[in-house]
Amino acid sequence: MGLYKRQDSPTWWMSFSVNNRQYKRSTGTEDKRLAEAILGKVRGQVIEGKWFPDGDKYLDATFRELSERYLSWADGRLKSAKWKKHIINQLLNHFADFQLTDFTTHSIETYQSLRLQKGNKPATVNRLITNVKHMFTKAYEWELVGEDMLKRVRNVKLLPENNRRLRYLSIEECQTLINACSPHLKPIVITALNTGMRKGEILSLEREKHIDLRHGFILLDVTKNGERREIPINNTMRNLFQKLIPRTDIPYVFYGPDTGKPYGDIKKGFQSAIRRAGIKDFHFHDLRHTFASHLVMAGVDLTTISRLLGHKDIKMTLRYAHLAPAHLTEAVKKLGDILGEKTPVLRGENSLNYPKIRIAESNSLTAVSKTA
Repeated sequence: MGLYKRQDSPTWWMSFSVNNRQYKRSTGTEDKRLAEAILGKVRGQVIEGKWFPDGDKYLDATFRELSERYLSWADGRLKSAKWKKHIINQLLNHFADFQLTDFTTHSIETYQSLRLQKGNKPATVNRLITNVKHMFTKAYEWELVGEDMLKRVRNVKLLPENNRRLRYLSIEECQTLINACSPHLKPIVITALNTGMRKGEILSLEREKHIDLRHGFILLDVTKNGERREIPINNTMRNLFQKLIPRTDIPYVFYGPDTGKPYGDIKKGFQSAIRRAGIKDFHFHDLRHTFASHLVMAGVDLTTISRLLGHKDIKMTLRYAHLAPAHLTEAVKKLGDILGEKTPVLRGENSLNYPKIRIAESNSLTAVSKTA
């Protein structure tokens, strides 16, 4: 038994054993004398057999144990299970040996700071913390932690994000990028530019399940926002799907010829392509921005674009609105043309034949009457 300090916490921590099992708990105070008193109380409870982890109601699991249980739960249940595994592997690098009761608001905020210091963007850090919060929500439902522990984790505030970045390619840059792609990557990039689909949606496409050439639609299952989505197939995509020779033993549209499975990671190939194309500060997801941006500049309304992108809230689509100032001007001009014949022309201050209005006050209300 003893008190000690951790680098990620200003409070005193105590370490003690119960039934040959080691426990570590925060005393919740930076005052050493108060921490010693708390430890003394716990020591007495242990001797009397009255101390139990979290009131003997919850298991004293580690974050690694929770991760295994969480991923097992997510597998086959969440479309994002593969992505969550990637996220949790990053979290395990820091929290693997933490007991769940070791988590405090401060320890998680310290992790936020460490990730920022390593150069991660706020949005990236927020995805990690959001996953921690959901894991603890499930841990509470599975009775691995108590309500107080859940509150500590939920108290962590997400970092403010700068979502104003909007990178898209010109038509000429699109063609340059396509020409710079390796043979297996080229049709994937063409699909992204012509459909606005997310990378995961593209790589998981199945010919029989999702591609309807007869009616001219790509039919997506439950997507990121939890809804089905239909994307029209234009002539470019129709020609692409017709030229891709399917294998009867492989359902996927895009797959590795050696494995017969969907491509797991095209990041390196895409980075090589943009270097060859001389394009800087561009990511695969920006192909989706490129799709939406050119639709806006072509005069397509934001509601239609929102549906094509699968945005649950049109506010997400409004980030593209500034690309259409000329179309907004043209819309107002059209309204002027329509109303032009019915709108009086101003020739002088009193030239409009509008009725004059005289306001007369009464005891209970203001009366408005017209005069000739």
